[in-house]
Amino acid sequence: MGELMGPAVSGAVAGLGVAMPMGAMSVLLLQEAMRHRGAAVAAAAGIAAVDLGYAALATMAGPRVASHVAPVEAWVRLVSALVLLVIAARGLRSATAAPAQSAAPATPTAPAPPAVGAQASRPGRAFGRFVALTAVNPTTALYFVALTTAQGGGLSTGPTGAVFLAGVAVASLLWQQFLVVLGSFAGARVSPAVRVWTFRLGHGLVAAYALKIAFPLPRA
Repeated sequence: MGELMGPAVSGAVAGLGVAMPMGAMSVLLLQEAMRHRGAAVAAAAGIAAVDLGYAALATMAGPRVASHVAPVEAWVRLVSALVLLVIAARGLRSATAAPAQSAAPATPTAPAPPAVGAQASRPGRAFGRFVALTAVNPTTALYFVALTTAQGGGLSTGPTGAVFLAGVAVASLLWQQFLVVLGSFAGARVSPAVRVWTFRLGHGLVAAYALKIAFPLPRA
């Protein structure tokens, strides 16, 4: 059990690192929660499902790629760490230079109230819509590919990989559901400062992960 704790924690940190920055999808999820909590719960599950899907694909591909580049494994880790640092730096720069960008997707046109009998299908539509919107974000895929490739064979065994993915899924889902609760109770009163600091914290986790996998550095 002890040997699985590390991958579980790594997965949870990875899931939070990709989920916590409050960008377009987080704002849209908050807005969905203000309108209809049930639909927002389904939407949050859709976002977490995409995170899990990308992490699963990257976990399957990463160790296989790493097995073919074992002689230059340290350089692979370094390149992967640099990719993650670029992702983190761009996010932190965005939060510092233009915090208002996190709220850029201004309030979309609110859908008309569903007709009687259509209420039950609304969560399904919200799930599909948020899956599609999240899936087109290449940063999420790149994040997990860089992360899992850097870990190489560490995620190649079934239990280790499964625990890592469980950590990603649980952390991402819990964070998205927290946003649903926040949107339901706080509504539009969520301050720009809160959005900025969650953005910084999320990308800070990415940067910390990058530094963790970069060492030991390759020898010239």
